[in-house]
Amino acid sequence: MSIFSLDEKLVIEAVLGVSGVGAPRGAGAAAGAANAGSDVGAGTDAAASAAEVEAEAEARPEIDTLAIAERFARATWSGLAEPGDVTAGALVRALGASVGLTLLVERASPRAVLERVIAGGDETTGGGGIGGGADELTEKSLTQAIERWMPRLAANSALTSLRLAHHSGARLLTPDDDLWPSSLADLGGHEPLALWVRGPASAIAGIEHSVALVGARAATGYGEHMAMELSAGLSDRGWGIVSGAAYGIDGMAHRAALASSGLTVAFLAGGVDRFYPSGHDSLLKRISEVGLVVSELSCGSPPTKWRFLQRNRLIAAVSQATVVVEAGRRSGSLNTAAHANELNRPLGAVPGPVTSMSSAGCHRLLRDYAAVCVTSADDVVGMVGMFQGAEPDDTADSDRPSAEQLRVLDALSKKLARPTDDVARRAGLSVSRVQSVLGGLQLEGSVLEDVGGWRAAGGRRMPV
Repeated sequence: MSIFSLDEKLVIEAVLGVSGVGAPRGAGAAAGAANAGSDVGAGTDAAASAAEVEAEAEARPEIDTLAIAERFARATWSGLAEPGDVTAGALVRALGASVGLTLLVERASPRAVLERVIAGGDETTGGGGIGGGADELTEKSLTQAIERWMPRLAANSALTSLRLAHHSGARLLTPDDDLWPSSLADLGGHEPLALWVRGPASAIAGIEHSVALVGARAATGYGEHMAMELSAGLSDRGWGIVSGAAYGIDGMAHRAALASSGLTVAFLAGGVDRFYPSGHDSLLKRISEVGLVVSELSCGSPPTKWRFLQRNRLIAAVSQATVVVEAGRRSGSLNTAAHANELNRPLGAVPGPVTSMSSAGCHRLLRDYAAVCVTSADDVVGMVGMFQGAEPDDTADSDRPSAEQLRVLDALSKKLARPTDDVARRAGLSVSRVQSVLGGLQLEGSVLEDVGGWRAAGGRRMPV
């Protein structure tokens, strides 16, 4: 028997190995057995391991293989599609992750996929039929999407990611799980297909009662002091603290929450098996023990600029409010504020000295986007309680690189020329689309065509 052309036993073992949180119904007890078996088998030969896997599979008649396939497909999609991929989300909602992946594995044409969507999803795998997302799918969008996904479709990539997750203690969470944060549904077509989490299950439930504290990496002493005061004050009042684990404000917010024995949640822009930034390795390890480290990207995925920006939407969505503690005029934390505003979440900003460029972004939020002036934890609690909802403002910044340009720039090296197909694979875009984007970037002087491919012309520093 096989699932997506892979050995069924290997797929079941891999899925159960990351199902300690939100395991499929009927698989909870077996998950423990599978984990124990994999630990025991680590020092045995291949034949013995295969025999153990077969024996375990035979001893688990209650395992729902359809549910296993759906979870495996969700895990696979988290590595195929870039965060926030609307087409992937629409396809999964329309047909279910398993059916959508099967069509991809079988190399179905975009027209055939669309016809299947119009015909209706497979209810056994959670598909929603024509009402589940087909309105957002066209033959053109599917053609472009399949060209993006196919370079990443490798037989063992999902199994490798699942094994990395198991070894790092990560668990897979999907929208079908009771612990899935319901507030993520507000993202609509941009809702993540799955989450990878490290931390106790009790911490996941606490996300629903949390506040996001974000800000500049190059924080001043004033900014770090305010982050510490707000984080500790909110933790003492029973609120969880959500942030992005970056240097500066984020790191201080996490540390203060831990010092106050409160819940803190760190969202990463790469896999949860590779803590980033490396200077926060010990901090993130501590968070994973008592709080939660989360990512929508499969294990082994590196952080990129695009993924940082998409990560910010999750921080804003899971939190009841977002507070920008300190930010320059072009700080990445303003992107999180924009997502909070678009989601109609309460948005606060801490004022700073009018002469400080480190607070210019906060002052911009207060002046132009009606952010609430925050000076204490009580202000944040009051803001959440009194918020009645306002129409979101347009916070787009036209002089920033587009999303596709960021993804292509992320995929390039300043020193080593990379061929177009390699850039496409790294960026998660089709080759034809990458060629078009590279042409525009070349006109701007951002990239150079060299022997063997393309390379970045200037130094765009990755946000942390």
